[in-house]
Amino acid sequence: MKTWGWEMLCDLGYCDLASIKNPEHIKAFASYLVEKIDMVAFGEPIVVNFGSGDKEGYTLVQLIETSNITAHFSNDTCSAFVNVFSCKPFETSVVLDVLQAFFNPRFIKHTLHDRISYMH
Repeated sequence: MKTWGWEMLCDLGYCDLASIKNPEHIKAFASYLVEKIDMVAFGEPIVVNFGSGDKEGYTLVQLIETSNITAHFSNDTCSAFVNVFSCKPFETSVVLDVLQAFFNPRFIKHTLHDRISYMH
């Protein structure tokens, strides 16, 4: 077994509603995060609003050369759920700082998982 990559899962509570409902702001977040964690974007960020009722909100997909950044933003709860997955290491503190700056949540709960390859 060896570490193949790292996945950071972030739950943001009580975000600024205007920021999570603005697709241009979400795209700017993706571009800025890619730059700050020293990744290379593969194409433009995809940001789509869908869902209904308490599930409605924007979803972000940003491919990076070493994997992806995804997020879903919940209008109903002012929450965001962000994943950063990469086989290239990145600074978790930088991800947290960027999330705080762009979405101003009252709290961020996060975990970091090593993704393991079982091939030798």
